[in-house]
Amino acid sequence: MNCRLRSSRVRGFALMECLFAILIFAVGILALVSLQATSINESATAKYRTDASLLANQLIGEMWVANRTTAALTAAFASPGGTAFATWKTKVDTTLPGAATYPPTVVIDTIAGINGSRVTITVRWKSPAEKAAEAAHQYTVITQIM
Repeated sequence: MNCRLRSSRVRGFALMECLFAILIFAVGILALVSLQATSINESATAKYRTDASLLANQLIGEMWVANRTTAALTAAFASPGGTAFATWKTKVDTTLPGAATYPPTVVIDTIAGINGSRVTITVRWKSPAEKAAEAAHQYTVITQIM
């Protein structure tokens, strides 16, 4: 009888070991799924930042090949009334989520003592996955056009 009791206890212990192993495996799988979701979210955020950077640099490139006097830059590229700004803003609105709600700005200033203009471009967006209470993301670039 002693032998039977010992045998059933061993089998019960093996069953408990299997249950604990399955529990540890399940927790590990859940952690990997959570890590994957976070990775996808961060990848999307990085894409939006890259898109904002490319859009701002595209506008700066257009300014460099245009008439670079401050008056001409302001007439064509300053927000909200510049003609080239309106075309660029349409690209921003279609590329970045929520950019229509948070319109980009382009400010062109003269630089005292230097024949050139300081251009400040600010692009804002908000991912659809973000909560309404969260602030919009912002990318700002400041450059000098001479």
